[in-house]
Amino acid sequence: MRILSGIQPTGLPHLGNYFGMMKAAIEIQEKGDAFYFVADLHALTTVRDPEALRQNSREVATDFLACGLDPAKACLFRQSDITCIPELAWILSTVTPMGLLERCHSYKDKLAKGLQASLGLFSYPVLMAADILAYDSDVVPVGRDQKQHLEVTRDIAVKINELYGEIFNFPNR
Repeated sequence: MRILSGIQPTGLPHLGNYFGMMKAAIEIQEKGDAFYFVADLHALTTVRDPEALRQNSREVATDFLACGLDPAKACLFRQSDITCIPELAWILSTVTPMGLLERCHSYKDKLAKGLQASLGLFSYPVLMAADILAYDSDVVPVGRDQKQHLEVTRDIAVKINELYGEIFNFPNR
């Protein structure tokens, strides 16, 4: 079983990060091949200060390890170090219908809260799909706000497979 999850370094780690993602990730790190990443590319939709992004990324990684993530049991890495992820996101974006992304609740919610619209914010689910599909993930623990993005990932994988053959395995999970 391959497990994948990411955490955005949008600020200094706090209890919400621990109870929202880290604790569960640490608890399941022994149940399969666990891949956890600091989602610095995703954070670019809101973090504009490069030094803050670097510092927050280090803090998230350090706190993750301090809370019990075992590098012998799980792989912890920075999303931007895996350059094929944004490349795959571009490829996936070429077959992703605009309407699919326009229906995403997370995008509409962030706009309603005053976040400025950008292509990065709009196409966030495509980058998330690239993360999931690149690692052939079996388990992707997400919060309720990200559930729709898993459905978008499935729809994109189906579209790519219809066009180019069975490239991505995305069973009902």
